[in-house]
Amino acid sequence: MGDAEQRIARIAPRIGDIDAAEWDACANPDPATANPFLAHAFLNALEDAGAVGAGTGWMPHHILIEDRQRAIAAAMPLYLKSHSLGEYVFDHPWADAYHRAGKRYYPKLQCAVPFTPVPGRRLLVRPGPRAEAGEALLAHAAVTLARRIEASSLHLTFLSEGEWHRLGGHGFLRRTDQQFQWRNRGYRAFDDFLDSLASRKRKAIRKERAEALASGLTIEHVTGGAITEAHWDHVFAFYMDTGSRKWGQPYLNRRFFSLLGAAMADRCLLILAKRAGRAVAGALNLVGGDCLYGRYWGAIEHHPCLHFELCYYQAIEYAIAHGLARVEAGAQGGHKLARGYLPATTYSLHWFADPRLEAAVARYLEAERAEVADVAAALEAHAPYKSHASERG
Repeated sequence: MGDAEQRIARIAPRIGDIDAAEWDACANPDPATANPFLAHAFLNALEDAGAVGAGTGWMPHHILIEDRQRAIAAAMPLYLKSHSLGEYVFDHPWADAYHRAGKRYYPKLQCAVPFTPVPGRRLLVRPGPRAEAGEALLAHAAVTLARRIEASSLHLTFLSEGEWHRLGGHGFLRRTDQQFQWRNRGYRAFDDFLDSLASRKRKAIRKERAEALASGLTIEHVTGGAITEAHWDHVFAFYMDTGSRKWGQPYLNRRFFSLLGAAMADRCLLILAKRAGRAVAGALNLVGGDCLYGRYWGAIEHHPCLHFELCYYQAIEYAIAHGLARVEAGAQGGHKLARGYLPATTYSLHWFADPRLEAAVARYLEAERAEVADVAAALEAHAPYKSHASERG
């Protein structure tokens, strides 16, 4: 009997019902490249806080592939969605078109990390010679589930490039987009990074850093056991300020941050700006095996260039000091280019139950992929590094 025949798929309605060690053995088998957003502790904090689950439009339907001994060989973080919020790969035009045709777009299935555009593996298979077969089993199980519950579609967002290529031949449509990431070129200090830039950009960054702290602000890094509930109070206040302005309704609640701190304090890095000993702005980062993931930022006072200092330059300094390969600073933001963050392609896959919707989306995505590639090439041509641009006095 073949390996595929010996394995069964089941749906877990709560990640808390899944053994954490077995999930993490699939999600992050190599500590050197571990992605904290895929960790059992992070996804469980979302569920326990009620940020996902009943009443949120994110109902967990995690897929597990188990062997005869009920050991988990592969897993997929999967959610039944009744809307398209909190995803960062936008399908609202598809939903609107489908509704205009008299069809029902929701519910749909979403394989993702809720509320954060973090790239990484989505088909969480234990390493080994049958890993690719495990990916195919997960994909097949997800499509089977979509058909069984009559979901309109299945979306795997911000997955790895390898998964994108391998599953593109399994009936999924391929989509690309881009975000900006900073890449460590073996710098020993922040000044080494500055020296790699064209003179004009180098001077601009030094000016921004001086301006950010000109009013007497001080910067503090807090991590691990030093993070207190008072710190999380500040972080939540900053998060609510930014979220209320940008999204209208923030996705996370105060309890989530306490649960995150309790479960993953050693992976949390708070970068705070203080005036007279009081935190007035801050950025929450998660530390991965080879990457610093910058996520939630906010401020209760306005200070010029402070966003750049806390979210970009402090993150770069931390990555250099700790030998991390890159900094991922979230979605969008062409302004990051001038600050050393280069375009990086992101990937998603999409499956549709209705062949007519599939055909229409396929035509759209073909043109969109070409446009994304053209924009990335144009941005690369304007990168601030000496190797990309000639020095100008």
